Amino acid sequence: MAELDNKTIAIIATDGFEDSELTSPLEAVKKAGATVCVLAPEAGKITGKNGTEIDVDATTAASTGEAFDGIILPGGTDNADMLRLDKSAVEIVRNHVTEERPLGVICHGAWILTDADVLKGRTLTSFPSLQTDLRNAGATWVDEEVHCDQGLVSSRTPDDLPAFNAKLVEEFAEGQH
Repeated sequence: MAELDNKTIAIIATDGFEDSELTSPLEAVKKAGATVCVLAPEAGKITGKNGTEIDVDATTAASTGEAFDGIILPGGTDNADMLRLDKSAVEIVRNHVTEERPLGVICHGAWILTDADVLKGRTLTSFPSLQTDLRNAGATWVDEEVHCDQGLVSSRTPDDLPAFNAKLVEEFAEGQH
């Protein structure tokens, strides 16, 4: 039995995502046995900044009441900036973190956590340009390859994906914190 059998992991993204920051974690959790559900503000397909197309399984508006075993928030400046304007995406993230379920975020993906108001007292890393925003939202920012704070797994850039993916699978397997 794989580590993530019987687990459903949501990836929340929209156009302009950093391609490897979506595809690499997606493959890692699938390989570990998870079912993956890609959520986006609009139905159809989303396209990464380097052209990768991903099918959308459900809209964020249609998914606000669902409970996922884990959530992955990939980076990409355009993706992250647009998602924080999507009230449904913000609500999903807020509810997920409030329920102490594991969440993985990389690079600029952490912006939505500021809008969800879930960073007070938390420690995480991100792309360095977000550190002021994250601190202003109540977080402690660290410059580490991967950091885990009670199920909140964070990384900085695509260079960190091997460590990020390994920690994601571990935390998703542990479940609620």
